[in-house]
Amino acid sequence: MINKYSNIPLYSQLKNLILEKIESGDYPENSKIPSEEEMCEAYNISRPTVRQAITELTNNGYLYKEKGKGTFVAKSKSIVDMKSYSGFSDSILDSQVPGDRDIIQITETESHEDKRLHEIFGIQQNQRVGFVQVHYVSKHQGETFSYNTSLIPLNLFPGIAEDIKSKKPSYDILRGKYPLIPVKSKSSLEIIYTDHSEAHYLQVQPGQALIKIENIMYSKSGQAVEYVISKYRADKCRLLFENVK
Repeated sequence: MINKYSNIPLYSQLKNLILEKIESGDYPENSKIPSEEEMCEAYNISRPTVRQAITELTNNGYLYKEKGKGTFVAKSKSIVDMKSYSGFSDSILDSQVPGDRDIIQITETESHEDKRLHEIFGIQQNQRVGFVQVHYVSKHQGETFSYNTSLIPLNLFPGIAEDIKSKKPSYDILRGKYPLIPVKSKSSLEIIYTDHSEAHYLQVQPGQALIKIENIMYSKSGQAVEYVISKYRADKCRLLFENVK
């Protein structure tokens, strides 16, 4: 119950109570929670206190509102297990189950003056290298949780665009055709905010926090073979790490 003599703010106590009910199953996914008025009466607290608790839980992705209907429990966050990737992001060349990936666009581009690509792939200053650029969203249980951009050099993987369009698993794409199989990666993580184009595909409002992960895939020889930028919905994903000593 709510302890009015505690140093913990009342709205924070109510948040924790609601979270406990969600985690215990008392408030199942997509179920309607009690109204603000009902919570005021149940816990003998003010409406602004209840409203602040519900607003914060809504902003954090635990609840959602339907106009004229009330407040409901959101689906649980997708767990992105880092062990399932060679690094931290969904990769074209290292994906065993591409079925949950919706490809938005596949284009061919050149490195030109892009210093980042020159640095990653070891391209000489005046050299031009063509790339397959793939934009796609990844889903879990039918719900979009990341927007991704993958760049793969065509000089290493000629004709790979058709294989990607067919949504083949990576082992089918690479088997017998390309000798450069990804075996290790280098990744970085930062928090960014959604722009208008990403917001459309991620089904969020512009300005919402995202987890941005850049991943460079390398072959056994140390050659960079793929550069992936993944932007995860922070309200829908929980990144799972496991260290083995």
